Amino acid sequence: MAREPTDRQPRGHGDERTLGENQIRGNLIEEITAMKRRVAEMEEEAKKLREMQASLEQQSADLADDKESVDARSIFVGNVDYSASPEEIQAHFQSCGSINRVTILLDKFTGQPKGYAYVEFTEPSLVAQALVLNESVFKGRNIKVTPKRTNVPGMSRGRGRGGFRGGRGFHARGGFPRGGYRGGYRGRGRGVHAPY
Repeated sequence: MAREPTDRQPRGHGDERTLGENQIRGNLIEEITAMKRRVAEMEEEAKKLREMQASLEQQSADLADDKESVDARSIFVGNVDYSASPEEIQAHFQSCGSINRVTILLDKFTGQPKGYAYVEFTEPSLVAQALVLNESVFKGRNIKVTPKRTNVPGMSRGRGRGGFRGGRGFHARGGFPRGGYRGGYRGRGRGVHAPY
């Protein structure tokens, strides 16, 4: 008896493959939904972080405005005698107008006065009157009175001494450093100043 060709596969194998494929599909769908859920959570966190950043920037801008207004009505007093008290400094500047606060800066390690102070007035117009007391004598010393400047973050005064930086590159007139060409790596020296 000859076997007729059948379209059916042997029993059990098709069902297993279908079950395995369904299980894989189910797992993939679960993973995809979990990933979508995590992405949504991350987007929500990013949104909250952006809102927090915006509020912090607003607060720092408000603080900067407040600091600038305080600095606009303050003066720097240099060459202050180390034995001076805030009350004595206030008495010296009392003729200029109403004073909010006197701050004598102290060394953070020793606690000793640094020899300068800040005086904050109630009005910015009083700063001009206080500048008249520049070079006046306070406790036997000529004090230096200037308007307080506002420090801008990120704006530094440079890298200290010297102008031109870098090791190689431009040198005075001949292209070689003084003493001739030496070859080899010479580091980041001070450079050479060539005014003409």
